[in-house]
Amino acid sequence: MNWDDTTDTPAPERLVGASADREDQAVEAALRPKDLGEFIGQERVREQLDLVLRAARARGATADHVLLSGAPGLGKTTLSMIIAAEMGAPIRITSGPAIQHAGDLAAILSSLQEGEVLFLDEIHRMSRPAEEMLYMAMEDFRVDVIVGKGPGATAIPLELPPFTLVGATTRAGLLPPPLRDRFGFTAHMEFYEPAELERVIHRSAGLLDVEIEGDGAAEIAGRSRGTPRIANRLLRRVRDYAQVKADGIITKDIAAAALAVYEVDARGLDRLDRAVLEALLKLFGGGPVGLSTLAVAVGEERETVEEVAEPFLVREGLLARTPRGRVATPAAWAHIGLTPPHSSAAGNGQQNLFGA
Repeated sequence: MNWDDTTDTPAPERLVGASADREDQAVEAALRPKDLGEFIGQERVREQLDLVLRAARARGATADHVLLSGAPGLGKTTLSMIIAAEMGAPIRITSGPAIQHAGDLAAILSSLQEGEVLFLDEIHRMSRPAEEMLYMAMEDFRVDVIVGKGPGATAIPLELPPFTLVGATTRAGLLPPPLRDRFGFTAHMEFYEPAELERVIHRSAGLLDVEIEGDGAAEIAGRSRGTPRIANRLLRRVRDYAQVKADGIITKDIAAAALAVYEVDARGLDRLDRAVLEALLKLFGGGPVGLSTLAVAVGEERETVEEVAEPFLVREGLLARTPRGRVATPAAWAHIGLTPPHSSAAGNGQQNLFGA
């Protein structure tokens, strides 16, 4: 099973949110795969990373620095721990937001052991002074510590033992090229296919001592948004429902009934997702409509609609962003069970005003 935990991440408010709360982190710690052989999915990344680690072990050297990018919950933290385990090295975990000064990074780097793995989550959120210090540390295994201020300040070079930096980011485009170029291996984590999520769910159910049938696992997988962490969370909620309302065995019907209680539909949309689509379809005829207007219609902040609901709706092909505003697709009309206006299948509501 593969998950990510994010340091200092607020608890998710949605069952289908990809951020990890404390319950998620506690469960994930017990269920994480310990080596690449146990890791499910991300076949190309696993194959490439296996070659990198095997070659480093054969040379008796530390592994190249690794950059992992992708959405939350796909396994970046898990892979960092596997890298440390495969190299037989300890791992230290921190995050970009926690490193606000170059001195913070210098303190961490100077205490590393030879061969240790440093996992830096949300690396794109690190402060610029610390980022510039990291350049030299990654390339030359050395940092310059500034002592004093003004004209009397001096730089004291500090040699570092060889180490492996594993950086993780959800927004690789925000990384400056000089930092990105210093990673010897970069990989992008893709969303999971339903069949892969079924394997994740079966593995998790076994470790949690939950009895689940194949069609039950498939039902949960289909609503998990391609994310193992969400699949794991939904499994736990369905397990609770099965224990209280049934005989503890998760079947397709039990899974569907449980997720209906939690308002997660067959495509993985929750209350907020459906509210956005229904407002777009019922109030604005499928669009186009401005983001601020749409947010007011659903009673949410503009940022909530744009950053929380829209990414999944766009990825599912239910909503499109256009220069004129948000537009519903034919798939959105079909999913909500409404018939699109006669003059448009994609929401040309403005044309209707002029009789076109």
